[in-house]
Amino acid sequence: MIKKIITLAVTALVIIACKQTPKEKLTETTTLKKNKMKKINFKSEGLNLVGNLYYPPNFEEGKQYPAIVCSGSWTTVKEQMAGLYAKNFAKDGFITLAFDFRNYGESEGLPRAWENPEMKIEDIKNAVIYLQSLPEVAKDKIGAFGVCAGSMYTLMAASEDKNIKAVATTASWLHDSEAVKLFYGGEEGVQNKIKQAQEAKNKYAKTGEFTYIKTISTTDETAAMFGEYDYYLNPKRGAIPQWSADKFAVATWEDWLTLDPFPSAKNLKKPLLMIHSNGCVLPDYTKKYFETVPSENKELVWVETDLTSPIHQFMFYDQKKEVDFAVKKTSDFFHANL
Repeated sequence: MIKKIITLAVTALVIIACKQTPKEKLTETTTLKKNKMKKINFKSEGLNLVGNLYYPPNFEEGKQYPAIVCSGSWTTVKEQMAGLYAKNFAKDGFITLAFDFRNYGESEGLPRAWENPEMKIEDIKNAVIYLQSLPEVAKDKIGAFGVCAGSMYTLMAASEDKNIKAVATTASWLHDSEAVKLFYGGEEGVQNKIKQAQEAKNKYAKTGEFTYIKTISTTDETAAMFGEYDYYLNPKRGAIPQWSADKFAVATWEDWLTLDPFPSAKNLKKPLLMIHSNGCVLPDYTKKYFETVPSENKELVWVETDLTSPIHQFMFYDQKKEVDFAVKKTSDFFHANL
């Protein structure tokens, strides 16, 4: 009951804090004819979300195209892996959307950098509703794609939303209560982080003050990601100005560590493609989810690699060999199933 009260209070403050932002009109970053991308806005639970909409190079006004919503890993923004895949899928004939989830990037939402799975799942559903509102999108031909933790949210959204006709993942991060212990200090470490999150939420509900830690660090062990993760540390890869390495809402831990996507698998009765490898994170968990899905139209593509887990995971974020492979497999899948 206490948790519910705190959650309701936090949600109320989020809505109140963001209502003062005026509604933005649909604007193009350049002429659509030139680079086939425009910046867009849509609503999710009353908040304004900002995205980049990509068009095929042969786009023609008056025609309708299949569409794909693309989601990246936790804490990331639309200019990282979600945008990279969206651009590439557009080249293969799709209208694609990469957007900033609530609390991230150019989108509204407080606390900032609050990784809230429930909100992200709803944001994906609302992104689909937005795509359905576009005259150039074939409303019954919308798919969803996710990378890493974006896969987890995407699978859960697809299991609930009949408007998502097919779903694909690459280097999926899928965890349960046992898996999180492997990454976050065992049972004691997990419970400590959950307690920190509850205290942060309580503080926010009472005072409106946010509690943050670093997103990634090679020296600060309290960071959300502690270690030499080149993708998030390298400015030529994921350490871009639009993404914050210094801000991770401590409130995240409770929502993140208690999430279990596996019950959703039994409800996924639509076309499914999953791309993974032994060098990606938690390979047995991806196999387990795939095997539980009742859909008769499903494919698990296992990539051969000499890289140990989780090194290969990061290759699928932005490295040409892995991205090109995933894009080709996934584009073929969506062409066949949308």
